[in-house]
Amino acid sequence: MTYLVDTHSHLNHDKFPDVSETLERAAAEGVEYVLVPGWDLPSSEKAVELAERFRGVYAAVGYHPHDASKADDSSLRQIADMSSHEKVVAIGEIGLDYHYNLSPPETQKRIFEAQIEIAKSVKLPVSIHNRESDQDLMEILDRQVRNEWVLPRRFDYQIRLQPRGVLHSFNSGYDMARRATGLGFYLGISGMITFGKSGESDLQKVVASIEPEFFLAETDAPYLAPVPHRGKTNEPAFVPHIVAKIAELQGLTAEDIGRITSYNAYKLFGIGEKPAPKIAYQIRDSLYLNLTLRCDADCIFCDRKGEAMVKGHNLHIEKEPTSEELIREIGDPKQFKEIVFCGYGEPTIRLEIVKKVARYVKENGGMTRLDTDGHGNIINHRDILPEVKGLIDAVSISLNSTDPAEYAKLMGTPNGKQWESMIEFAREAKDYIPRIYMSVVGVDGLDVESTKEFVEKKIGTEFRFRPLF
Repeated sequence: MTYLVDTHSHLNHDKFPDVSETLERAAAEGVEYVLVPGWDLPSSEKAVELAERFRGVYAAVGYHPHDASKADDSSLRQIADMSSHEKVVAIGEIGLDYHYNLSPPETQKRIFEAQIEIAKSVKLPVSIHNRESDQDLMEILDRQVRNEWVLPRRFDYQIRLQPRGVLHSFNSGYDMARRATGLGFYLGISGMITFGKSGESDLQKVVASIEPEFFLAETDAPYLAPVPHRGKTNEPAFVPHIVAKIAELQGLTAEDIGRITSYNAYKLFGIGEKPAPKIAYQIRDSLYLNLTLRCDADCIFCDRKGEAMVKGHNLHIEKEPTSEELIREIGDPKQFKEIVFCGYGEPTIRLEIVKKVARYVKENGGMTRLDTDGHGNIINHRDILPEVKGLIDAVSISLNSTDPAEYAKLMGTPNGKQWESMIEFAREAKDYIPRIYMSVVGVDGLDVESTKEFVEKKIGTEFRFRPLF
């Protein structure tokens, strides 16, 4: 996926007298799609007109909280009617703004909820404006979303949610970010992310701490132009500056963030394209090999049976790759930090392929890692560790819980032997493989510190934590 998406740009503003030239500049910077939100009835109508005129433009319709006092039953019906247009992909820009209070707060809340009801009735996501209204906004979203939109819980752990909308131009704290993503909302990251010394602003700290799978890139043009264009009229062509700053804070590449945010725009709004499945994909400077979708576990936080996406890469392969296909994808293994054997399934199910490809990598000067649930001995009915000695340089094992019963619930493995086998696998692996990691996913109620102590002191391996949201 090589294009970018500006998911919030007011090209319906009079600051853009020639939208075609604006879009040409955007396309020259790789920004192929732009979502134009309305803020009242006339601006929503203009957003739809622009979407009809330009292939890469889509529209959102709605009343901004500043203009909530202008909304009545008739105008809201017109918003609902416009939402049926094929290029209207969201209800927005709606929400609350207690900084200016250009409309009374009670009116804002009433119109906000009325427009959420429209979104639910027409099955569209929402694009939400929030300024100094965190508490009321989240009370409304929690009531509206949890009761009707959120997938059920399983074993009291929050499973992956379908997206509901975006908190556009996000500028709240970490707790707000976690609450919003936990309800299935994306965070729209605008040019504000470039303001101030890198890594020091509150927003930058939040963005550095949240999984990028919850980010959308946006300009909020003509406002909030990013550095180095601060003070100018913002426009979609400036999206790459926002993407680059997110990448810097995340320790990823701009290509990674561009791909992730573009896929998020596709998933939420249907804008753009779903990427084709891959048998090999790069994240940072490592190459990951997607061996299989098969697995002996059924983790509640795994999307193997759903989208099967990782960092914007589609792993939903229809055919498992051969060793020859994987070796062709690798080429010279020294060009990568490491070659990682993984998949959205369990790679030790294809142990012979792992060994053959790993041998090629090692013979050609590369480094290897195996990402596994640690059930390889059960799967293959033998001790597999002696077979990978000298072929695998590191192993990452999904611990997920120090309690066998909880582990069985999380992993979908009712047979208690899996937990014991995984622990034995981790302990024995130290005799055959130079580096061992044990990782946990941040599900509700996890005691990270005690889990870390268990891994480091009782197993004697390195510990890694992966956030769920």
